[in-house]
Amino acid sequence: MNTLITLYKTSLQKIAIFDGIPALLFRLILAPVMIIAGYNKLNISGNGNGFFEFFLASPDVVAWFGNPDWGLGLPFPDLLAFLAGWSEFLGGWLLLVGLLTRLVSIPLMFTMVVAATSVHWHNGWFAIAPTDPDTSAAQVLDWLAIPGAKESLDNSREVKERIEKIRGLVQEHGFPDYLYEKGKPSILNNGIEFSAIYFAMLLSLFFTGGGRFVSLDHWLRKRFE
Repeated sequence: MNTLITLYKTSLQKIAIFDGIPALLFRLILAPVMIIAGYNKLNISGNGNGFFEFFLASPDVVAWFGNPDWGLGLPFPDLLAFLAGWSEFLGGWLLLVGLLTRLVSIPLMFTMVVAATSVHWHNGWFAIAPTDPDTSAAQVLDWLAIPGAKESLDNSREVKERIEKIRGLVQEHGFPDYLYEKGKPSILNNGIEFSAIYFAMLLSLFFTGGGRFVSLDHWLRKRFE
């Protein structure tokens, strides 16, 4: 038994050199998402008319942040859109190189919470609506009698009916070979799934940092220590 424990500890010590890989993969997944999200919120995407306006939030985004009827209805939309845009844009680039990883994870987690609660919450969990209740993750939640699981499964059945009707119409009147060339049709549910997953990844980076050997944070810490 002691031999097995020793072997286990030795194995862990040998593979510890690779413990920065998960953080690297999280950063590589998150960085492009954050960069493009921030880029499209700012005038640097092409909407600025003057030098200073170039660094502000896009008027369309500001209107969406502030409008209570068809937007988010948030206070101080100019400021919040500006902060959200630059947090995502600059934060994404910093994540990409692994610089100030823990620090930039904080405002990015905040943007994910705001996105989940103000935009996606009322749509439930799934980003893309499942079309088969038998393979839906909600099936497990239904086994555990979690509230909302049964409604999600019922929704999957309705989504399946609509997808089948869409495919039937395309088959009869459209160009199925062309329309399905890039993938089958799906129904956007726009739930909190992606926001929650990104939040969990950012939370992990907050505690682990950018990763040993694979981030600028690691090499700067070694340099100054």
